[in-house]
Amino acid sequence: MSTEQKSGRQKDDRLYLRVSSDEKLIVEEAATELGLTTSAFIVREALAAAEEVLADRTRFELSPKQWDAFVARLDEPVRDLPEIRRLLSEPSPFADE
Repeated sequence: MSTEQKSGRQKDDRLYLRVSSDEKLIVEEAATELGLTTSAFIVREALAAAEEVLADRTRFELSPKQWDAFVARLDEPVRDLPEIRRLLSEPSPFADE
């Protein structure tokens, strides 16, 4: 079963890359090592890198509806979590003794 079939998404867009012969060889070898096609390997690794970059974002834009939901959650009363309270009252294992 192809990756496309597993994900349930039709792949109808393309990315075109220009690479050197050495770069292509390295990518093909890595894909083969993992039992993936070159395309599947490139997509997997590019998505992982993209997710990492986006996870480090410090600015997030929200629609008005999303903003209202966010503010509503912030305005909710604080829940008492005894386990967290206990954890925070213990000395840090990283504190100087």
